[in-house]
Amino acid sequence: MSVGLLSLIVIALAVAGYIAGRQIAVSKVQGDVRRLHSLPSYYGQTVFLFTAVPALLLLAGWLLAQPTFIESRITAMITAADVPEGSSVGLVMTDVRRIASGLDQILAQGKLSEANLTAMRADVTDVRGRLAEVGVALGSNVKPSVFEAAKSYRAMATTSHIAMVFAVLALALAGFVFAVSRIRPEFRARNVSETFVRWLLIGASCIAILTTVGIVLSLVFETIHFFRVYPFKDFFFSLTWNPKFGGGSDLGIWPLIWGTLYISLIALLVSVPVGIFAAIYLAEYASKKVRAVAKPLLEVLAGIPTIVYGLFALITVGPALRDWFAQPLGLGSSSSSVMTAGVVMGLMLIPFVSSLSDDIINAVPQSLRDGSYGLGATQSETIKQVILPAALPGIVGAVLLAASRAIGETMIVVMGAGAAAKMSLNPFEAMTTVTVKIVSQLTGDTEFASPETLVAFALGLTLFVFTLGLNILALYIVRKYREQYE
Repeated sequence: MSVGLLSLIVIALAVAGYIAGRQIAVSKVQGDVRRLHSLPSYYGQTVFLFTAVPALLLLAGWLLAQPTFIESRITAMITAADVPEGSSVGLVMTDVRRIASGLDQILAQGKLSEANLTAMRADVTDVRGRLAEVGVALGSNVKPSVFEAAKSYRAMATTSHIAMVFAVLALALAGFVFAVSRIRPEFRARNVSETFVRWLLIGASCIAILTTVGIVLSLVFETIHFFRVYPFKDFFFSLTWNPKFGGGSDLGIWPLIWGTLYISLIALLVSVPVGIFAAIYLAEYASKKVRAVAKPLLEVLAGIPTIVYGLFALITVGPALRDWFAQPLGLGSSSSSVMTAGVVMGLMLIPFVSSLSDDIINAVPQSLRDGSYGLGATQSETIKQVILPAALPGIVGAVLLAASRAIGETMIVVMGAGAAAKMSLNPFEAMTTVTVKIVSQLTGDTEFASPETLVAFALGLTLFVFTLGLNILALYIVRKYREQYE
C-alpha cells in the first residue's frame, strides 16, 4: 500500500468519524441539540481530529525515521573489505540502494519470485542481466556481501513499510473509537476541538522556525567538517579557486564573492532606476485605466521562470552585447559575460523594486500631497521634496531585498555569465558566483568526505550569512526611519 493511499484511507476514516460523531451526539439527546454542551459539528470535529491527526503524525515521523534506522543497520553489515580502494562506505551504500531499488522493480514486474531472490548470489551472471533490464548496471567490483546487504536493505524496508501501514491504521482506529466513546451531552466538545486546533496552529507556526534552524545547523556542521580537512585561512584569504577532486585543490572564496557582487551590482544598476521610475509613474502620473493594465503586465516579469531568463540571456542578450559592444571595443569575444547576466537579472528584478516601491509611495498620506500643493508646489516638486523623502526608507528596504534576490540567483548566471572563477574589472568577461559553484560541486554522485564537496556547505553558509545581513539591514532601515502617520 502506497503512502498516498494510506493517507487517503486515514482521511476517509476521519471524515466518516466526523459524520458519525455528529449523528451520535444528536441521537444522545433524541434530536434536541439544545441539551448538548456544544454544537453537533464540534463533536464531529473531535472525532475527525482524534482519528486523523495522531495517525498522520505517526506516518510522517515514521517516514522520516525509517531511512536513517535502516541505513544504520545496513551500514553495520558492510566491512572494510567491502569498500573498494579509493571509495567510501557512503558510495557503497549508494550501490546498495540502487540494487535494492532494482530488485523491487524486478519483483513488481513478475520477472523474479521471492524464493528465487533469496537463493540469488551476486556472482551469478543472471543477476546482472536482470538488473540491467531495469536500468541498474553492476560494476565488476560489486561483491557478494554488498548484494546480500542490498537484499537485507530491501527486506527491512518492506517489513518496515508493512509495520507502518498496520501501526497507522491501528492508531487511526484507536483514535476513532476513543473519540466516539467520549461523546456525551455534557462533553465539552467545543473546548477540546478548539484546543486541538490551537495546538495544530502552534505546530504549523513552528515549522518555519524549525526549518530555518535545521538549515542553519546542517550548514554549520558540514562547514565545521570542511574546515577540519581544509585550512580556514586558505579558504578566506586565497585569491584562487581551482578545485581538483582527488587532492591539490585551491578553494579560495574571493573570486566567487567578486563575481557575485559584480553581477549583482550591474543587476541593481539596471533594476533600481527603472523600477523606481516605473513606481513613481504608476503611483503619481498614470490614470486608473493605465495603472490597471500596466501594473499587472509589469508584475508578469516576476512570474517568469529563471530558466527562461537564462535562455533569453544565452540566445538574445549575450550575442547582442558581444556584437554591439564587446568586440567593437576590443573587450572580449564571448557571449557569456558579467554584463549579460547582470542585465538580464536586472530585468528580472524590476517588478520586485517597482511593486514594493509603488506600494510604499501609495502609503504616503494624501494630506502631505495636498499640503504641498497648497503651498504652491508643482506635482514634480511634490514628488521630489515630499513624497520620495517620506517613502525613502521603504524604497531602500525594497532595493536591499532585491539585492538579496540577486545574490541568490543561479540559473541566469549559469547560462549568461559562464563558470569561470576569476577576478577582473572587465564586465564583458565570463565569471561565476557562489551559487553556481555550490551546484557544480554537488553535481553527480558525491560523497561528503572530500574538501572539494564539503566546500559547497562553507559557500552556502557564507552566502546565508551575507543575505541574512542584507535582510536585517533592510528591516532595520525600514523600522528606524519609517514615518508614522495617523
